[in-house]
Amino acid sequence: MGSAEKLAFCLLKKVNKAVRDHGLIEDGDQIVVAVSGGKDSLSLLKLLNVRQPLVRESYHLLAVHVQSDLDRGGHFRRPELERLFQGEGVEYSFEEMSLALEEDGSGELNCFWCSWNRRKALFLAADRLGCNKVAFGHHADDVAQTTLLNLLYHGRLETMEPKVSFFGGKITVIRPLAYVPEKELVRFARACGFPGMGAPCPNSVTSKRATMKDLLRAIEKECPQVKTNLFRAVQEYRGRLTD
Repeated sequence: MGSAEKLAFCLLKKVNKAVRDHGLIEDGDQIVVAVSGGKDSLSLLKLLNVRQPLVRESYHLLAVHVQSDLDRGGHFRRPELERLFQGEGVEYSFEEMSLALEEDGSGELNCFWCSWNRRKALFLAADRLGCNKVAFGHHADDVAQTTLLNLLYHGRLETMEPKVSFFGGKITVIRPLAYVPEKELVRFARACGFPGMGAPCPNSVTSKRATMKDLLRAIEKECPQVKTNLFRAVQEYRGRLTD
């Protein structure tokens, strides 16, 4: 067994726990895997594909990459992604979306507008392709960063949920990597030989989320369980509200 296979086995333990805890994947699911081309989404696709013959529930995967007219060098990633999808033996689709820069003359990308349109493109693709779930590659670090961002900037104890239904349950967003730390995905992506696609977002270094990432990294040196504690705090708080 190679290093990639060994790492996949270890990561799948956390993926399976998330699936069990939150009912993420059920028999007969048709799942769109949102693949940006980065390590997280490629790892998610690989892990869900490897997982299929090892579990009872039967599900179908379809990789979808949303290409924006503002992605830097995005179209050059398409041949590489096609080779990866074909290597995994999964169906795939490339979706196009058009974005506009801020109209105030700053030339800055509106992150909310970009995210909203990207998700809309994924939902429309899922509906057209007959899929009932959309899987995102958000990991434990993303969950913790979102929790801290909501707390510090908005005064709300809310997190990035592992499972959220939309349109009356017609489409459900799932995050099977919610329990997997980013550093483990870095090792897995390296072992799998995934190509370095670069940061798809030009604001990824200067965003509020990047600030939360730096803050968590600093806190983690003294409190290694900080990410787990943040997730538990939200769950306990929600439990008190429903009691």
